[in-house]
Amino acid sequence: MFGKKVDSNKNRFKLVSSQGLVPTYDIIVDTKTGVNYLYVWHADHAGLTVMLDAEGKPVVTPQYELDEM
Repeated sequence: MFGKKVDSNKNRFKLVSSQGLVPTYDIIVDTKTGVNYLYVWHADHAGLTVMLDAEGKPVVTPQYELDEM
């Protein structure tokens, strides 16, 4: 977009964990920033939020783990 070439072979967001049927809990990682998100889906309702650690800071996957995704 806007003159920048996008690598179509690599998705920016990766699903790293999924649990349940209804409700469903997914953990999604942004492969550029390492930030982890929790996505919850239940019937006709859904929500997405940044996962926070005990100190209230975003949970970030280390770069070496992102390189393996």
